[in-house]
Amino acid sequence: MKTELLEAGLLAQIDLERLPQHIAVIMDGNGRWAKRRRLPRIAGHRAGIRAVRQAVEACARLGVPYLTLYAFSIENWKRPHTEIKLLMALLREYLRKEIVELNRQNIRLAVIGRVGELPKSVQADLQTAIEKTQRNTGMRLTLALNYGARAELIDAVRALAEQLKHNGTVHIDEATFSQYLYTRDVPDPDLLVRTSGELRLSNFLLWQVAYSEIWVTETLWPDFTQTDLFRAIIDYQKRERRYGGLGLG
Repeated sequence: MKTELLEAGLLAQIDLERLPQHIAVIMDGNGRWAKRRRLPRIAGHRAGIRAVRQAVEACARLGVPYLTLYAFSIENWKRPHTEIKLLMALLREYLRKEIVELNRQNIRLAVIGRVGELPKSVQADLQTAIEKTQRNTGMRLTLALNYGARAELIDAVRALAEQLKHNGTVHIDEATFSQYLYTRDVPDPDLLVRTSGELRLSNFLLWQVAYSEIWVTETLWPDFTQTDLFRAIIDYQKRERRYGGLGLG
C-alpha cells in the first residue's frame, strides 16, 4: 500500500505534456548487488531483469516513445567466460519469455550494436523477437548489445568512406553523420539515467547524449523501481534545457 501511495504521489507531479521523448539507461550495479548478499554475480543479473521490467512498464505506462537500455557492452567480453555464457543464456530467456508481454503493451523491440558478433543462437532469438513485435505502434524498446559508442562512430566513418568510394563525393555535416549511426531512426536521448552512483558514460551513446540531461542514482540496478524512474523524470522536468544558449530567466 505504501508503494502504491508513493507511486501515485510521484505520478501526480509528472507533467505528461513534457515527458522526455527518449530515455536511455546505463544499468549498473548487478555485481555489487549480488556481492552484498553473498550471492554469485549471475544472481545479480537475474535480479536485474526485474528492474528491466519495471523500467519498461513505467515508460510504457507514461507514454514515453523511446527507451534504450545498455544491456551488454563490447568491453563486457573481458568478463569470465562462464559469466558471459550465463549472461547470453539469460538474455535468450528474457527474449523468449517477454514477447507476449511486449505485444500486450504494444512495445516494439529493436537492437543496436555489433549484433553480428553475438552468438548465433542469441542472434536468432533477437530476430524472432524483433519480427514478432515489429507491427506494434507503441514505445520502441532498444537493447544496446555488444555496443560501444566508439565502435559505433568507427562503423559510421567506415560507412561514410564506403559511400565516398562509390559516389566520389559526400556532403558531411552533423545531420548527415547522424544518419550513419546505429540510432539513425530514433531521436537523441533527452534523459540519461545511470544507476549505482557512478559518474561516467562508459562508452554509451557518446554522440547522442551531447545535450542529454543526466540523472544519477546510488540505487543499484536490481533495486531500481518505477518510483526511481518517476523521480528521474520529475527532476528532468525541473531543469531548463538550453542547448548551449542563454536561459530565459
